[in-house]
Amino acid sequence: MRTSPLTNIFDHWTQPSYEIRVRGTTSPTYLWGSAVMENQTFEKPLVLHIRNDPLGESITLSTQASGTATAIGTLNKGECVSIPVQAMSGVFATCTLESVVGCLIKE
Repeated sequence: MRTSPLTNIFDHWTQPSYEIRVRGTTSPTYLWGSAVMENQTFEKPLVLHIRNDPLGESITLSTQASGTATAIGTLNKGECVSIPVQAMSGVFATCTLESVVGCLIKE
């Protein structure tokens, strides 16, 4: 799979940013958090900005809170979404084959 130069969209930002390769549907790839940590609560919610690679494939996003996973929707090629991270333990993605997802955390 090729990666797009557009996945470097967050390079000029000063907040923590990173890319994650999401592969398959059998095991979720956590974009933030994990299945084993407790729900996190912040005085001011963090915002997780997620951008799917324009050359990748659609990904399904879900959140994990109190041990329960909740699907929140599909992010198609090149689409972005911002999710407030509050009272949850993780945000994860799955896809059929493979996609690179850019993430940025901001207050």
